[in-house]
Amino acid sequence: MPQHVFETLADTFAAEGVEACFALLGDANMAWAAALADRGVRMVYVRHEHCAVAAATAYARKSGRPGIATVTCGPGLTQVLTALPAAVRARIPLVIFAGEAPLGAAWYNQSIDQGPFVTATGARYRALHHVPRMAEAVRDAFVEAQEDRVPVVLGVPFDLQAQVPAKPLALPVPSSEILPHPSPMPPHPADLTAAAARIAKAQRIVVMAGLGAAASGAAEACRALAERRSALLATTLPARGLFHGDPFCLGIAGGFSSTLARACFAEADLVIAVGCRLAQHTLDKGKLFPRAEILQIDTQPRALSQGLIPAAHHLRGDARLTVEALCEALPGAEGWRSDRLAHAIAQAPSDTATFPPEPGLHDPRDVVTALDAALPEGWQMVNSSGHCSFYVAHMDRPFDRFLTIREFGAIGNGLSYAMGVATARPDDTVVLFDGDGSVLMHVQELETIRRHGLNILVCVLNDRAYGSEIHKLRDEGLSEAGAVFGDTDLAAIARGFGLDAERVSDLAALPAHIARFAASGGAMLLDFPVSDKVASPVIRRAHPSGHIGTEHPVDLEDLL
Repeated sequence: MPQHVFETLADTFAAEGVEACFALLGDANMAWAAALADRGVRMVYVRHEHCAVAAATAYARKSGRPGIATVTCGPGLTQVLTALPAAVRARIPLVIFAGEAPLGAAWYNQSIDQGPFVTATGARYRALHHVPRMAEAVRDAFVEAQEDRVPVVLGVPFDLQAQVPAKPLALPVPSSEILPHPSPMPPHPADLTAAAARIAKAQRIVVMAGLGAAASGAAEACRALAERRSALLATTLPARGLFHGDPFCLGIAGGFSSTLARACFAEADLVIAVGCRLAQHTLDKGKLFPRAEILQIDTQPRALSQGLIPAAHHLRGDARLTVEALCEALPGAEGWRSDRLAHAIAQAPSDTATFPPEPGLHDPRDVVTALDAALPEGWQMVNSSGHCSFYVAHMDRPFDRFLTIREFGAIGNGLSYAMGVATARPDDTVVLFDGDGSVLMHVQELETIRRHGLNILVCVLNDRAYGSEIHKLRDEGLSEAGAVFGDTDLAAIARGFGLDAERVSDLAALPAHIARFAASGGAMLLDFPVSDKVASPVIRRAHPSGHIGTEHPVDLEDLL
């Protein structure tokens, strides 16, 4: 039978191996989406367009495949303009079928020039207006998304989608068959020798790994290099947990560093940054390593990063091969590893400040400690943005069981990211940690979670406010009224959407709630009332007058 263009385009997506698509339907995409579903692709129908793209973003990070989403033209597309830059900043490949207004209409109320909206976010826009080349253009979008690690939005007028070409459109060779698969790049011998000589002179080394190290499988090589040089380990926030269980891993390097980690970083004389972007947050705007030179190991080392000149030295090469070569080139050495320091790392809390207790409210750090103890290690954890995300980032979880995407600093993504992870890992249990302000932005997706049977536990640290903003307003001596909400009963709202839910006033009851969720499956929301007086270290450093806590800095003299 002759095929409509939208059917051939659905065939092209299916030929790319697409397994899941996050969708909200309208005139410009519903025929294509229905055809894609007919071809066996799992469709997750969300309640807001932003959530379709955000869920696809988390799906891509967790699955290792391009994330697929679809929204309609005009207002459907404009709704995704927060989710797109989040994916751009995180360098996540997406292909988004957005449709376009009909070309043949003299006037259409949802017609806008879509390209500038998309390109303003840093994503790519491809208008597909030539029917004979449309299938090939879709394949090319998959190539572009994967080679450049960027979202690509496809605009296809829906009157062209409805056409039945006289000559059937041939499907192109899929992207998997034409994408290059280069072998890992070893370091140049002369560069390796120079880097090894520099490392040999350093006394207090930190080996810091990012997502590039994770992607190349360099974790064990980094551990071996750190052990040989008696160095300490750390990761960027997106790669947190990569050295899970290592007694000399200080955790996250950056604005989210623990009190002890910051004290150690202040004494480092060399940082070996393996597969790291060396972003502003990773280096805490250049303040994290005040005495250290930085040696960057990357396949594409760069002089500038977000306005900083972060690294004085560079070594080009695949992360794993380069670190393995350094291990072979360097002798063993004494550094700053010791049993006392290992004990301190094991025992030190992420934040040593103290705050006056508030009756009836939890310290958010106590909530996270209780959750870390009660949640099974094999479950998938998802951390959102916002004030509470600092505390959750320090949970004791391995890299492949923890997702955080916060390069754009936008709240409101948590439920979507959890849906993306649950879709990518359908056999796993997913736990989302989020704040009440973030959850309430897209609370309607609780219905999506229930309707699709996604196995997600939503844990909300509820301070009845926009957490970061209240501390900033206090620091400035301004009214908090614009950042404080009423005491919303999130558990009641969740039950209204058909979820099991509890307000957790007693942390001793938490194991029983988690056991009930584990036994029943499905979805559940736990609402933790927390104090809005406990400010994270990130906030305290930037807004020192906006809190009432007492600082307790770490003295390294006894440890080193």
